[in-house]
Amino acid sequence: MSGTPPRVGTETPEFRAAALADAIDGLARRDPLASAAVAFVPWQRTVLLVVVAVTAAALVLAPVASLTVITVVCTVGYLATMADRILLFSRGLDASAIVTVSDEDALAVPDADLPPYTILVPAYDEPEVVGDLIAAMSALRYPADKLQVLLLLEEDDDVTIEAARRAGLSEVVEVLLVPAADPRTKPKACNYGLHFATGDLVTIYDAEDQPDPLQLRRVVVAFSRLPSTVACVQAKLAFHNGAQNLLTGWFTADYALWFGYLLPGLMKSRSPIPLGGTSNHLRADVIAEVGAWDGFNVTEDADLGVRIAASGYSTAVLDSTTLEEANSDPINWVRQRSRWYKGYLQTWLVHMRRPARTWRALGPVGTYRFTLLLAGTPITACINMAFWSLSAAWLLGQPSTIAELFPPYIYYFSLVSMIVGNVATVYMYLVACRESGNAYLLVPSLTMPLYWVMMSVAALKGCWQLLRNPSYWEKTFHGLSAPVAPTSNGDPT
Repeated sequence: MSGTPPRVGTETPEFRAAALADAIDGLARRDPLASAAVAFVPWQRTVLLVVVAVTAAALVLAPVASLTVITVVCTVGYLATMADRILLFSRGLDASAIVTVSDEDALAVPDADLPPYTILVPAYDEPEVVGDLIAAMSALRYPADKLQVLLLLEEDDDVTIEAARRAGLSEVVEVLLVPAADPRTKPKACNYGLHFATGDLVTIYDAEDQPDPLQLRRVVVAFSRLPSTVACVQAKLAFHNGAQNLLTGWFTADYALWFGYLLPGLMKSRSPIPLGGTSNHLRADVIAEVGAWDGFNVTEDADLGVRIAASGYSTAVLDSTTLEEANSDPINWVRQRSRWYKGYLQTWLVHMRRPARTWRALGPVGTYRFTLLLAGTPITACINMAFWSLSAAWLLGQPSTIAELFPPYIYYFSLVSMIVGNVATVYMYLVACRESGNAYLLVPSLTMPLYWVMMSVAALKGCWQLLRNPSYWEKTFHGLSAPVAPTSNGDPT
């Protein structure tokens, strides 16, 4: 990915073959321990097996004492996670935690001073969103002669290729066919597209995205204001169909808190930022320096965000919104969220293969927070199911065994943790939704504990897939809802 790549359509078969090989195995070849091509390196596998064996033996020999110790450890983990979330939220409340570029400042930059920009749009089996893509890209207020939009389609994706042809997509974007090869992942397609990218700045949009028309200009201004160590500007993500049903409301509230406060809080704390799947605007030179995306990681965005931080760069959050389609179908949602959880664990395992190096690169606080976010989030969601089952068993029958697991010094500690944690979390959702102007999210915010049950199901599924099929990319289906006209803050009208 070095040098000046050829324009689309002029490359040779040899160039395509080399680009594909680099898109798949480039990172794994240059730095094998930085790739998720192998889920567990030998020492990690050994440690995992030893922990499982020791835990199983302890449960057989001293079941009540062992379960009590596990309960204490889990409770401490809950408190650490909640305390950190509240800290990040409080820092995200500071207006300086997010970069703001006004319309006037964005439009004030002369076209001649704007850098060349490449937009990568990976899509697979999505003929229904081709029309949305044309509309969204046509709406961007950026000079056409400096904008390159590459629609990345698998060469055997006949239905989407035909839909693009019928829609006259070539008038707006360049269709780049990615040779069919495993793994069938978004990062592999994006890596392939980088070999044909001509922009100084590169971003990713999903085919159904509706970005702020001035977003690219805002990013250019943001980079000009930020230190040279900033390698990425992450725009906010929201949904155009948040009012469709309760699930989309939960999903929208979740994003309002994450992109509105927690990510800015991470930026304010100078901690690694797990990037969003789209609207992350990257300097092309830094992408090449840090090794681009890992073709085997199913949350390639989070992994790249950590590698950016580990390489001495940082990420800023921009107050510009890209609207997406929230999953309105529970099964489709679980498929997507389980992939995210699996990818979070993949990313944590990859960067903890060399723990001393990660500690030096991220620092003690960064390593701690990286562990809480990427390992703690899916593991906590899994543990929730066990604790909810214990609570249900106690309410239904109050078996004495459960009472033994929670002696007074643990019971009251856990009770305070549960009450304070749940109230604080719901409160943060309410604040995020109020500040984003989405009044219709009141009911989803108040019923968020039901959403957490779905998260737990997805986490269990993701952990199982990590063991059985770590690099399998479960397809998320789009076009399940009809978009409504949004206002500037994403609230449906």
